[in-house]
Amino acid sequence: MRPADYHEGVAKELDTRVESRQTEHVKRSGLRTFDMALMVAGGVVAVVVAFALLNFVVGMIWLAVKAVVVVGVVAAIGWILFRRHA
Repeated sequence: MRPADYHEGVAKELDTRVESRQTEHVKRSGLRTFDMALMVAGGVVAVVVAFALLNFVVGMIWLAVKAVVVVGVVAAIGWILFRRHA
């Protein structure tokens, strides 16, 4: 066997191995259906949790605003009543 033939054979063998590895890599890359379903379910859960958290925060702010208004009305009525007697 001539050295040129040997190198040519080795080059072909390496090309074949590289191509087969690339093919295996391409086959294994990407998401499977189950993985995609898990991602979608996780997204839905995240949206529901975010919505509930937003609802809680807005509810707490609204409760604080109502409390301030009630205290203000009671204070105004008390101020008006006590100012009359003085």
